[in-house]
Amino acid sequence: MPKPMNLSVRLTTPLTDFVTTRVGAEGDYDNASEYVRDLIRRDREREEQRAFAKLKATLQDAFAQPDEAYVETSLEDVKARYKKRRA
Repeated sequence: MPKPMNLSVRLTTPLTDFVTTRVGAEGDYDNASEYVRDLIRRDREREEQRAFAKLKATLQDAFAQPDEAYVETSLEDVKARYKKRRA
């Protein structure tokens, strides 16, 4: 399990003012760390959604091809192509 990371972030006054409105009794978060963790989680979710959309588009394109376009291949061929790409 990765070790927890401590970050030190310097914010401009306008950003500090904005974060202050999001934290505390009037805000949605108890402290700035909770707010930053939530922002990071949301960013990770957006990245996962982008990756899924890209995969979905690739699969939709592949399944839209006519049957004549399909090429039979073996597991060994797929592994060889993978190794070649990684080299």
